[in-house]
Amino acid sequence: MHNLNAICDQVRQDLEERNSARDQAIAGSRQLIRLCSEGIRALHRRDWETADKKLAAAKAGARQLTAGLSAYPELYHSGYTQDALKELAEAHLTRAILRGEPLPAPSELEIESAAWLKGLGEAATELRRFILDIMRRHDGHSAEAEKLLTAMDAIYDQLVSFDFPDALTRGLRRQTDVVRGVLERTRGDLTQSLRQQALQEALREFETRLPRDCG
Repeated sequence: MHNLNAICDQVRQDLEERNSARDQAIAGSRQLIRLCSEGIRALHRRDWETADKKLAAAKAGARQLTAGLSAYPELYHSGYTQDALKELAEAHLTRAILRGEPLPAPSELEIESAAWLKGLGEAATELRRFILDIMRRHDGHSAEAEKLLTAMDAIYDQLVSFDFPDALTRGLRRQTDVVRGVLERTRGDLTQSLRQQALQEALREFETRLPRDCG
């Protein structure tokens, strides 16, 4: 028992360091989520310059976050850290889809596959908001909305093919189910919009022909 105090002092120091790293990780995760959210809002406004700045800052923040947790894998794999990295993937993937650019791979974003896949699913659901905005802005169906729906469909087809234990994918199956529901609703909205647009065009054509036929 002569070394009890010394060992407890070492354990206390270790836990204090881990607690400090945890506090920093929570703060860093919150900041990362905020930057990604601001970047996505800028994407909705089509403010590409602001979005690029926010997403670049988010990527730098993610690098700093993960570097600070290199000695604490249990904190790196914690829910708050992985949620923040998922948001990073969502924001960058959404931007790439909207701009028609190659999607950034997990290695490019310096995150693990599970976080990337969940971010991809979140990006698919985010596209619904863009599609609805396009439909309102253009008063109905448009080729741009159809293009984003095709992207949502392609993402779902890929997500549903990842049949791995939940311990590896960390809730991807549930996320995939969410994407399926959002995809079905969005497809229905676009289909209805297209039908309404076709009906309106038919009515306009009828109205232009009516006076001539009556004469």
